[in-house]
Amino acid sequence: MTGLARTIHTRAGTGRRPGRLSELSLFLFLYIPSVLRYTFTVFEQTAVFWSPQRGYVMLKIKEYARAESLEQAYEWNQKKSSCVLGGMLWLKMSERNVGKAIDLSGLGLDQIREDGEEFRIGCMATLRQMERHEGLNRYTEGAVRAALADIVGVQFRNLATAGGSVFGRFGFSDVLTVLLAMDTSVILYHRGEIPLEEFMAGKRDRDILTEIRIRKQPGFHMVYQAHRNSRTDFPVLNAAAALDAAGGKLVFGARPLPAMALPLEEKLTKQLRGGNLTEKEAAEAAERTAEQVPVGGNMRGSAGYRRHLTRVLGRRSLLELQKLAAAEKGGTVS
Repeated sequence: MTGLARTIHTRAGTGRRPGRLSELSLFLFLYIPSVLRYTFTVFEQTAVFWSPQRGYVMLKIKEYARAESLEQAYEWNQKKSSCVLGGMLWLKMSERNVGKAIDLSGLGLDQIREDGEEFRIGCMATLRQMERHEGLNRYTEGAVRAALADIVGVQFRNLATAGGSVFGRFGFSDVLTVLLAMDTSVILYHRGEIPLEEFMAGKRDRDILTEIRIRKQPGFHMVYQAHRNSRTDFPVLNAAAALDAAGGKLVFGARPLPAMALPLEEKLTKQLRGGNLTEKEAAEAAERTAEQVPVGGNMRGSAGYRRHLTRVLGRRSLLELQKLAAAEKGGTVS
């Protein structure tokens, strides 16, 4: 008998043989892991997930296929039973039969590229890559990091993909809110490049999102705000405000509907650049904006509470944005 088996087989410190219950525990300890390994190998294309709202849900995948080109992936994806895989973090929680699961991980779409005019984020780049990208955070003054840092946990963000987060058009998304505040477009294999806002308003189809493109704008400043019931939970509401040489916008997400962007009034943008927007004026501007933002209720907050948050986060975002604009000029906020 080996030393490890002897330790398990005897009671601690006595050297006596265990009773029936302990022998059963030893059997389970040694035998069950091998059974589980075999079971997982046989049923490796079936994922079972338990949800408090829906009970047990099951994802079944009939065939896994790794695409050798985007053309091949697009052709495969035209069948309604096919599905393009991202990080599979939300897909695995769905009740669905997938005929062919299409993996894009071998197509070099997992990089974030930057030059003097733009960022290009591959669809398979992870949220963690975006969160830690120095160029993105320098351009957005930390807003991208702030938006992504509280999404579940690091392990989750190491798997969740940028493409999946955008293509899903999720109503709880931090990613869509922060991207909408910038000059962002998506590049689809078949349809080509379209603005992100237009993509979000359109119907779902069988196209494949390959890249996210962010054009740099002169004089750009940006802030991100969110309210959560707990740190890594979905946001009850989130907001982003941005200002550049052409104008500004205020974005609200997790309403709990997909994020929407509203342009800032010309007078307001001038005040932000000049650093003379008062707290009262910021509150009034946030009030006017909140009236244009449809909100709903769910388990995280009522529609009335979210309406209140649009005013609060809107005001905070505008005042924070003004500080950033003033700091660039080396001035102070009046």
